[in-house]
Amino acid sequence: MTALENEKKSCFIDSNIWLYAFIDSQDLDKSIIARTIIQNNDISISTQVVNEVCINLIKKAQFPEPKIQQLIDNFYNKYTIIEFNNEIIKNASVIRQQQCFSFWDSLILSSALHSEAELLYSEDMHDGFIIESTTIVNPFTR
Repeated sequence: MTALENEKKSCFIDSNIWLYAFIDSQDLDKSIIARTIIQNNDISISTQVVNEVCINLIKKAQFPEPKIQQLIDNFYNKYTIIEFNNEIIKNASVIRQQQCFSFWDSLILSSALHSEAELLYSEDMHDGFIIESTTIVNPFTR
């Protein structure tokens, strides 16, 4: 049984998954998978993810500002939003040093750990990599 088929899990969803969910023209199969993940999990995201999703929807899909503002409200009303603090940023530095992740990916990982997510869904990180109690899952390789 894959992570997509399990009962609801606490998860952190990276911006690339959200973009597939919102932009059909990228890849229909990936859009369907992304929407399934979003519908079937207990979700946390960070302010970084909110920012990345918004800027990419403006650039790639020409989302108008009222739609962006509605999306921001929806994120904050529906999901747990992790805001950066000293602990998260310092832990990201430790992750960068120990695991050689990029600055931005380390912040995503640190935020996922802070949210106590069991799974971190991302297309851009090492599928199957486990850090503490969080497993990175690329849902498009399963």
